[in-house]
Order: sequence, then C-alpha cells, then structure tokens
Amino acid sequence: MIILNLGCGSKASSNPDVVNIDWSIALRMKKNPLTRSLAPIFFRGERYNRLKLLPSNIMVWNLSKGIPFESNSVDVVYHSHLLEHLDRPVADSFLLECKRALKPGGVLRIVEPDLEFLCREYMSHITISEHNDHEAKQHDHYIASMIEMSVRKEAYGTSQQAPLRRMIENIVLGDARKRGETHQWMYDRVSLKSKLQKLGYSTVYQQDYHTSKIANWMEYKLDLDAHGNEYKPGSLYIEGIK
Repeated sequence: MIILNLGCGSKASSNPDVVNIDWSIALRMKKNPLTRSLAPIFFRGERYNRLKLLPSNIMVWNLSKGIPFESNSVDVVYHSHLLEHLDRPVADSFLLECKRALKPGGVLRIVEPDLEFLCREYMSHITISEHNDHEAKQHDHYIASMIEMSVRKEAYGTSQQAPLRRMIENIVLGDARKRGETHQWMYDRVSLKSKLQKLGYSTVYQQDYHTSKIANWMEYKLDLDAHGNEYKPGSLYIEGIK
C-alpha cells in the first residue's frame, strides 16, 4: 500500500505505508542534517515541538511541479485543508494530477473546511445574538470563521512571535498569501462532489472522519488528533475513486 499525504505540514504519519510530502520550511529543516541542528535558533516552543515530532518518512517536494510518482502507481492520495489554498484553475489541475498518480480503483481522500457547516453555524448564531448582547459580542467569530483566512495579511504563526522575530519573518518569508496560507476558494458537499465528477473520478462519496473506502483507514490516524478525536472538527470529507 502506498499512501501519499500531500501538503502534510506538521501533520505527518509515521506509518511506513505513508509518504508525507510538503515543501514547508519545517520539513526542509527536518530533512537536512545541517539545518536540523540549527532548528532551535529558528523555531521556539510549540513550533519546535512539532518539528521534533515529525517522522523520518518525509519527502521534501514542491507540489507545484506535480506529484513525483509514476502514473497509476499509488493506492491512495490524501490531502487535508490544502485544496482551498489553490486558485480554482490550479485546483482542477492538481486534482487531475492526483488522478494521474492513482492506480485504477485508487482512492483520493480530500478533507476541506466545510462551507455549509460554517454557514449553518453563522445563521444559527445570528438568530441567537440578535437580541442577546452577550452573544452579539461573540458574533464576529462566526464571520471570521468564513472569511478571515481569505483576507489575512500576516501569517498566523508569525503574528504570534516577539516583535523582532515577527519583523524578520515577515521580511524574509513574506506575507500570508506569499506563503500559501490564505484561502482562495471554499467548498461544500455539492460543489466538491461535482468538481470530482467533472474531472473524471468514477464514483464520489461523502465520508466522515472515521469512515472511508480506504482499508483500515483509522490505523493511519491522519484525521485524528493525539487523543484519538477528530483532528479538524467541522471538516468536509469527500472521496473519489479513479
């Protein structure tokens, strides 16, 4: 079994069936012995802890150059909270590239922020907060959950740093969009299913975090946190079969 975990960031699996692929600075530092030794200088606190916990089965690769596997060669392509960061034409090309790498009958599993869920949460809360001053003070959170990632100027991790480090990171690494952190589009169960069907996936299913057409999916723990709970609550889970 070959499972590609694309754009994994720090959410990587140590299972030998999984190839964790990303181009993030953290993975590049982890992979190179020299830069790994310098990591404590550049990473602090929780950032450094995540770096230390990354497994060794990492492939450092820029996915804008395609998926570095032969056609019809992998069993599963998985990516979580990645597609929304791509412009729509790029997203189509990327999903076709995923299909190219999959074996016939292979599974593409996509995890995305669920626009329908966010809209329902927003509509429910606006009704509650309209005549409740306490809830009204919390209402901006429900707006932010839908659009903050699309309008963010500064990368979140950088915004939490001390002033000097924050300034240096912004100069060296650029803003949130340059780093691929902003959302370019959002999907719901109708739009994502329709997109996969148009791109030639034979069958498309909506799943949950603990259900899948992938054999023994829960053993890989890619959709689980350290406590065995859903890693990204409020997500949309869609699978397409090549």
